[in-house]
Amino acid sequence: MTSMTGRVPKVGFVSLGCPKATVDSERILTQLRAEGYGIVGSYADADVVVVNTCGFIDAAVEESLDAIGEALAENGRVIVTGCLGAKAELIRAAHPKVLAVTGPQALDAVMQAVHTALPRPHDPYTDLVPPGGIKLTPRHYAYLKISEGCNHRCTFCIIPSLRGDLVSRPVGDVMREAEALVRAGVRELLVVSQDTSAYGVDVKYRPGFWNGRPLKTRMADLAGALGSLGVWVRLHYVYPYPSVDDVIPLMAEGRVLPYLDIPFQHASERILRLMKRPGAVEKTLDRIAAWRQAVPDLTLRSTFIVGFPGETEADFETLLEFLQVAQLDRVGCFTYSPVEGAAANALPGAVPEAVKAERLERFMAVQAEISARRLAAKVGREIEVIVDAEDEAGSVARSRADAPEIDGVVYLDGVHGLAPGTQLTVRVEDAGEHDLWGSPVMVR
Repeated sequence: MTSMTGRVPKVGFVSLGCPKATVDSERILTQLRAEGYGIVGSYADADVVVVNTCGFIDAAVEESLDAIGEALAENGRVIVTGCLGAKAELIRAAHPKVLAVTGPQALDAVMQAVHTALPRPHDPYTDLVPPGGIKLTPRHYAYLKISEGCNHRCTFCIIPSLRGDLVSRPVGDVMREAEALVRAGVRELLVVSQDTSAYGVDVKYRPGFWNGRPLKTRMADLAGALGSLGVWVRLHYVYPYPSVDDVIPLMAEGRVLPYLDIPFQHASERILRLMKRPGAVEKTLDRIAAWRQAVPDLTLRSTFIVGFPGETEADFETLLEFLQVAQLDRVGCFTYSPVEGAAANALPGAVPEAVKAERLERFMAVQAEISARRLAAKVGREIEVIVDAEDEAGSVARSRADAPEIDGVVYLDGVHGLAPGTQLTVRVEDAGEHDLWGSPVMVR
């Protein structure tokens, strides 16, 4: 290859997939910068391109293969990593010219591939890494991944085959990373993993150490420690174990945001059994009621699948009834997609695509009414928000009830000049199906 003497070798980066993949991308980028590589935003300027792929559903596989193909066409020198990298034969069949393929969570293997394609520069006088590492998110919020893999065997999911069983990060390492992010200006930590409530199960919740004192490797203990850092702490992907009850007091005390992202997936106990998901729906509704009694402003977010193999109209009606009783604040819904390697593909009773689409439309119509009603109840209230951006109309912010990119926003029309990360109190003046409109009361 051409000698890199006299210039900084440059790496282009394409990051696809979920927030957990985003964290993997951030770690790779941080290591690249730590070793003196330049990070560029165009194919033309890059000496090599790294594509971090997603392989969770068929649409994601297609998107990843398309991204690899585009990088090859525009640059020609491509390294592939991420979840789809676990299926190297699939990638090489579609794109035999890729330089290397590594699986998920493979920082060392990715760096080895980069070193082979683009020898690392040597400049002992330069440190290009900011305190919080390289982030793909805005400066004021960051994802904090606390574990890898998953011990569950949900029949619609292939994550364990891609990322392996649960491996919890040492709690001291997590806290030190969180502290570095806060020192770097992060005002909101979004805790992510494949199963956040299982944190520490693999190590039997053994204590680690943070600031010279023991801290258990357990979700509630970690959440409490994160809550002492003076920033918003938001919990994502919380499996509905009884351990969830332990974080509710932290929310009532204001140490952790009153927000739970719990993927219930369905409400028919028969379908939940086919999914290999928890099926005690009545107990789930009782727990939701108890959580809201303890934390009246609790926001509950969830995701569901319609059109799962064997789902009948009665099963679907049960799901709609659950929505009406549970009154969830934020909801996403997907039609079942037969992911290659998923056990559910072998189940009888495949639902026709037209029926899936019709059920999705009905589901979202019911949830839109619920969301609009719950947001309308906030009109006239004062709420705390954090500013994300500014557009021609004014500032765009989020409340404690809104995770970035997946939930709604709070529009502050006519309000300009607020830097991203600014926190302020606003009075809610109007509401739609997903978003709020407000005016400032007090800027922090």
